Amino acid sequence: MFKKPIVKHILISLCWLISLGGVVVLMSFIEIKKAQVICKDVKVYIPGNQYFIDQQEIDNILHVKNHTLIGRPIESINIRALEDKLKANPFIETARVYIDMDDVIRVEITQRQPILRIMNQYDQDFYVDSHGLKIPLSSNFTARVLVANGFIDEPFSGKVDTLHTDIATQIYKTADYIRRDSLWDAQIAQIYVNQAHEIELIPRVGSQRILLGNADSLDAKFHNLLIFYKKALPQVGWGMYKIINIKYANQVIGVKNQITKQDSLAAIAAKKDSVIKNSINAITDTSQIVK
Repeated sequence: MFKKPIVKHILISLCWLISLGGVVVLMSFIEIKKAQVICKDVKVYIPGNQYFIDQQEIDNILHVKNHTLIGRPIESINIRALEDKLKANPFIETARVYIDMDDVIRVEITQRQPILRIMNQYDQDFYVDSHGLKIPLSSNFTARVLVANGFIDEPFSGKVDTLHTDIATQIYKTADYIRRDSLWDAQIAQIYVNQAHEIELIPRVGSQRILLGNADSLDAKFHNLLIFYKKALPQVGWGMYKIINIKYANQVIGVKNQITKQDSLAAIAAKKDSVIKNSINAITDTSQIVK
């Protein structure tokens, strides 16, 4: 009476054993087949405009021209090691390497985007990218970005690094704000840090300096500056002031160039100052000009 269950159990076990053996044979066949598959090509994709990194640079990093990848068995290629090699380059932000169904190695690169070039007081020169990271200059390409110099004590070790000083962070925030606005991106040519560690902006149009102070309340400060440009300067001329102080969020202070002409001209200038005040106050209740 117990024979049938025993036989059934033996048959089930035998089926499992045969299935397991089949899987082992199949895996062995796959491994043998995989060992015979070789890399047929390496394709590199760099989206957007190519700046610091190009196809030739990627080929050099991966030794493509030396045929260290093409023709090699796929299983012997360490994809993670290839990605690490690429990420070690200071101009590469992200790197993705994979093998497609055609046995081709695909490389996708994202470059760092510089938005600022800093020349510190130690005669060191470096870029700051869109994420606020310091990166070295390139011998292959010079980025046309805003330049900051003066009394900047931000050090640079020659490697990708974060910003360590408050003044460098303030400069980065200012440069990032300027680049996002087409008007100020076209008008502001340079950032200068004075001895008091205050930020000054050097415009492309006009000989005056714009005293920004720090990167606080940038919306309000640049709004006031725009009003000054539209309503005040057309009344008195672009050469009237040597400094436009916008470091206070609720006012604009114009510092005149030295007047050496007759008193009558000084009276005219005083009248124009009055016009400026009225113009500014007519646009916004929170903006005023102080002589």
